[in-house]
Amino acid sequence: MTSATALVVTPAGPDDAPAVEQLFDAYRLFYGRSGDEARAAAFLRARIAAGDSRVLTARSGDRVVGFCQIYREFSSLSLTVTWILNDLFVLPSARGLGAGRALVVRTIEEARAAGAVAVVLETHGDNDVAQTLYRSLGFTESHRDGEFVHYRNDLEGGDHV
Repeated sequence: MTSATALVVTPAGPDDAPAVEQLFDAYRLFYGRSGDEARAAAFLRARIAAGDSRVLTARSGDRVVGFCQIYREFSSLSLTVTWILNDLFVLPSARGLGAGRALVVRTIEEARAAGAVAVVLETHGDNDVAQTLYRSLGFTESHRDGEFVHYRNDLEGGDHV
């Protein structure tokens, strides 16, 4: 893993499941949750199987180095869809290669193409690296909720009814 140009972001496929499941468990550990690979893997598989979420992977060569999981939120009153970038994690050994940026950019592109009005997310209040990334990609802070900071990126071309 020598450069960000070698990164490829794709939807997670069946062959990616073991790597994504490990990353998902590591993500949960990062946020102080107890490690339980089997339970985390079952939760992730259930979300994907039910069509509840979309999972993207960042790959460097043949290795999955990062992932994100996206949920959709529907509003009956405004007749809109917002994408929630709920989970984003990059292996510590791959940080600095641009995997996080590539995953967020792909999420924004896909959300816009799907007609979403915004992408929203939250991160820990002391995660300065993530906050700098999000602001550089057009996210603005919407509010703080205890230990978390919430961000929103209103998308041009989204289906605002």
